[in-house]
Amino acid sequence: MTTEKPSRNEDEYFAKRDAELLRQKRESDMARQEEDARRAHFMKCPKDGFDLATQEQQGVQVDVCPNCGGMWLDAGELEQLVKLSEEPGMMRRVIRDVMSTLGRKPEGEKE
Repeated sequence: MTTEKPSRNEDEYFAKRDAELLRQKRESDMARQEEDARRAHFMKCPKDGFDLATQEQQGVQVDVCPNCGGMWLDAGELEQLVKLSEEPGMMRRVIRDVMSTLGRKPEGEKE
């Protein structure tokens, strides 16, 4: 039977290894939690949490909540809707006003 005591170097090695394994485990757990949170919110209405449905509006796919009726646009979809809107009616003016408030100009608009 050996009664040798581990050397200081061995203690440091195992302490560093354990710390690295713990760090990797925490990173893995955090990544899994972030992915779970993303999945839980994917295609959910930000207003009431219901599942969003995709609808086509003037050839552009938009997300609509069947519960509250909210319409959610992905990046660039508002510009596409403005560009596709041929008639200078109320909707086009509303979209232009919203974009103006956001500090953006619809594609094809002059400064």
